Amino acid sequence: MNFKLNKQTQFLSLGMMDYKKAWDYQEELFLKTIEIKTSNRKLEEVSHKITPNYLIFLEHPHVYTLGKSGSESNLLLDQNGLKEKEATYYRINRGGDITYHGPGQIVGYPILDLDNFFTDIHKYLRLLEEAVILTLKDYGIDSGRIKGLTGVWLDYEEGATNPRKICALGVKSSRWVTMHGFAFNVNTNLDYFKNIIPCGIEDKAVTSMEAELGEKQDFSEVSSKLKQYIAELFEMKLLEEI
Repeated sequence: MNFKLNKQTQFLSLGMMDYKKAWDYQEELFLKTIEIKTSNRKLEEVSHKITPNYLIFLEHPHVYTLGKSGSESNLLLDQNGLKEKEATYYRINRGGDITYHGPGQIVGYPILDLDNFFTDIHKYLRLLEEAVILTLKDYGIDSGRIKGLTGVWLDYEEGATNPRKICALGVKSSRWVTMHGFAFNVNTNLDYFKNIIPCGIEDKAVTSMEAELGEKQDFSEVSSKLKQYIAELFEMKLLEEI
């Protein structure tokens, strides 16, 4: 067994942060980790440096992001419309199509070296989904997966009449290092989703915990539960902020 495996994960709660600033910060951590892995390949195993892991939680001001495989036609606003909604728009380097980020939404960016955990992107996505499913269960909300679609859904069973997404996923990985992540609607203003075709899926709705439960939820409590479920599922040792 490689004694350099590192399941310690630095948890960072960054509050409200501009999307581009957060993207740049992710890229910085992501590239530093890849640089360590690249350097390690030139060294004897006994001299390898451990690679760090980060779990970032934050919120963004109103922003629409389009993944590299997405279509700009799924954004239903022009520049004037974006300005009117006080929203920004970025085409970015994650997978997936278009989505919305905004206040009241937990955005999670795990920047992990999966060599420290498991080298399986499918498992990685499913565990992130599972953490959200377990969190929702604590609030009496039954959620799950829809075959062929990423994310967490309500009314997810085959033949259900009103499937609706409560958490979207879109990730990037290189050399088993991950970035980008998930967006979990807690107290999100769902009207902003009316300006896009979310994830390019026209026949399914979007929801939030607030919409389902009829009142705003304790955002910090939900965040804490979700963080702990992620840590348990990935067998992380979370290092809290100082």
